[in-house]
Amino acid sequence: MSSSSSIAVRELPLFPLPEVVLFPGRPLPLHIFEYRYRIMMNTILESDRRFGVLMLDPSQGEIATVGCCAEILHFHRLPDDRMKVLTLGQQRFRVLEYTREKPYRVGLVEWIEDNSSEYDLRVLTTDVEQLLRDVIHLSAKLTDQKLEIPEDLPTTPRELSYWVAGNLYGVADEQQALLEMQNTKERLEREAEILISTRNHLAARTALKDVLPSG
Repeated sequence: MSSSSSIAVRELPLFPLPEVVLFPGRPLPLHIFEYRYRIMMNTILESDRRFGVLMLDPSQGEIATVGCCAEILHFHRLPDDRMKVLTLGQQRFRVLEYTREKPYRVGLVEWIEDNSSEYDLRVLTTDVEQLLRDVIHLSAKLTDQKLEIPEDLPTTPRELSYWVAGNLYGVADEQQALLEMQNTKERLEREAEILISTRNHLAARTALKDVLPSG
């Protein structure tokens, strides 16, 4: 466990991103071009390479209060001091207050974890993994592409729940709700509902594709 994990509260530079929700263990590549965030990245690279990612709702102009810490793994400087950065999601956090607004936001945050569960989540985890396989299989059939479940798919309940949530697309509000949950069982159950709905939709489209003449 990293040293920052043991600190209950700390200051963290914050990076709001439109409709982007980062989860622990998930990669996030970034292209840094705004002046204030170039300053932020240069400062971070001189310290512990960590900053907080918060989902920005562009329609409401609201910034979420729960986000995920990102750690810079690699960076590449471009002309004009722009930067390409590869980060990896670490712990989740809740913003307690903003301690600075300019040139970029800095907040006092507390780390949050899932509550310990008395349930045996193995069956639920297996169900979610099978639903994921079904969705990938139907997507491959529908698009005539070779799609396979990743070999490094997490097998533990919490990490699998983060992986599934991080790979949902176009549903930032749903992802944010999953990020804020502090119960692995509830997160997996909600993901099972989403995957069942997706599977049924794909199955209907695949059946239609099979009966309609191509071309």
